[in-house]
Amino acid sequence: ARRKVGKALDKAVLAELPALKLDRARFATEITSDAARPQSDGIDRVEFVVAANPGTPLQPLMKVASGGELARFMLALKVILAAKGSAPVLIFDEIDTGVGGAVADAIGQRLSRLAKGLQVLAVTHSPQVAANASQHLLISKMEDVGGKRMVTRVQPLSAQSRREELARMLSGASVPDAARAQANELLAGRA
Repeated sequence: ARRKVGKALDKAVLAELPALKLDRARFATEITSDAARPQSDGIDRVEFVVAANPGTPLQPLMKVASGGELARFMLALKVILAAKGSAPVLIFDEIDTGVGGAVADAIGQRLSRLAKGLQVLAVTHSPQVAANASQHLLISKMEDVGGKRMVTRVQPLSAQSRREELARMLSGASVPDAARAQANELLAGRA
């Protein structure tokens, strides 16, 4: 039964990878059995193996994937599990780590499509990912009035504030007009 489900999972993950800019990657669920050494969860050992680039052998995901590759493989897995009704809310904490540009935009687009069917919360420092959101919350830390502890503030952003925050994410502390124009471009035609 595990092998059958593993094959179906492999097929589903492979279908998700092109949208995440892993067009030529391979993914497989490797199951080995050892009846002589049963464990609390059975005699099978299950491991995900990947090859992110053509010509490389399948190897354990956790050992060979870069940070950006690992984030995208994990996103593909979560998308598939969410489709099976595993959770009504998914939280992604910097799922875009180690990626930028077109790959970050692809991740943002996939999260946006996923959010059409369930609640998705994503913590990101990537303007490409943030621009794909339907709602943008700014999270900041500051000292309380007495200066004795740090407090976290979560503030929903208006459309104008969102553009300004995206521009800040693109440029840094000083926000030139070119960054504002690029933020407007990122938001054009999005959620």
